[in-house]
Amino acid sequence: MNNNITNSVVYIGVNDQYLELFENQFKVPNGVSYNSYLIKDEKIVIMDSVDSRETYLWLENLEKALEGKKPDYIVIQHMEPDHSGSIGVVTEKYPDMKIVGNEKTFTMMKQFFDGVDFGDRLVTVKDGDTLETGKHTLKFITAPMVHWPEVMVTYDSTDKILFTADAFGKFGTLDTEEDWACEARRYYFNIIGKYGVQVQTLLKKIANANLAIDVIAPLHGPILKEKLEFYIDKYNTWSSYEPEDKGVTIAFASIHGNTGAAANKLAEILKKKGVEKVSVFDLANDDMAEAIEDAFRYDRLVLAGASYDGGVFTCMEDFLNRLVAKGYKKRKIAIIENGSWAPTAARAMKAYVEKMKDITLCENTVTFKSVLKESDLPNLEKLADELAK
Repeated sequence: MNNNITNSVVYIGVNDQYLELFENQFKVPNGVSYNSYLIKDEKIVIMDSVDSRETYLWLENLEKALEGKKPDYIVIQHMEPDHSGSIGVVTEKYPDMKIVGNEKTFTMMKQFFDGVDFGDRLVTVKDGDTLETGKHTLKFITAPMVHWPEVMVTYDSTDKILFTADAFGKFGTLDTEEDWACEARRYYFNIIGKYGVQVQTLLKKIANANLAIDVIAPLHGPILKEKLEFYIDKYNTWSSYEPEDKGVTIAFASIHGNTGAAANKLAEILKKKGVEKVSVFDLANDDMAEAIEDAFRYDRLVLAGASYDGGVFTCMEDFLNRLVAKGYKKRKIAIIENGSWAPTAARAMKAYVEKMKDITLCENTVTFKSVLKESDLPNLEKLADELAK
């Protein structure tokens, strides 16, 4: 990629092509980028550092961009280790460099870098404060719980860049050619999704400030320069928990394949009835994060679970726990249960659904024993009719 974002702002981040699990839980087949930026002005500013996995490559990028000069400030927008992991090294390398953050930033920084004496180098900023660097004016906008409490975003009024911390980020290295929305959606709902109210607050603060934005520069994923209304609209939809598209996600937890067979049969029936989109996930084998993504993307969800130890098969519990934790709401949900002697899956799944807000539960719950039979098909058809309305 061209590292020059503008004449005075340079990309100095790095690609991590070898990371297998982001946050040690989310699969990233195309890796991830740790974004960092350098503002070259009378006062030179580093915008965030990178994960300690890539410290030395980042320092090489930084030194090349500095062209023999020294940075005056580093702005810390987010203290999560994938962005703050190199702070200790860079502050030691440039002992005269000031460190800009808010009170919560510095509380966390002292926790992560126990025993490091930052002396009088800390510059504490509040919501709305500015930093003049010469031609550039940086305005700091606090964004608590997007998705940690210390997060802030930064607006460069000169080049009209909004540095957005984790907001508008996505999985994948910068040289990965793929659709933005898919991996940005999976990133959003699995990482930031719980904090929709806080994202809405940030979007409103930005809108009310009437900021002229030409570039969105997140801490993961590509720098966004065109059709910014598309990305902002996606974030507005996602953070308001509204379905993005019409369709049905079928998530099944099957021990021996019989519950999965019923789920796939329902998918076949729904497609014949003209349902716009049907996506099916085997929760025991498919990417759980992708199942979460589609559950939020579409307006209807089917939970198909096998009874297990008086409850429901464990991968379904994992799925439902995640949905509840991320604030799943405003959807229609249907339930299918399987049990060979005393079906318990429906009761267990409903207990999770009751924790969700603004949910319409389908009247038809399908219960079958052991394997789906011809005699069970009319009930499956009724459920499909209810979902297809």
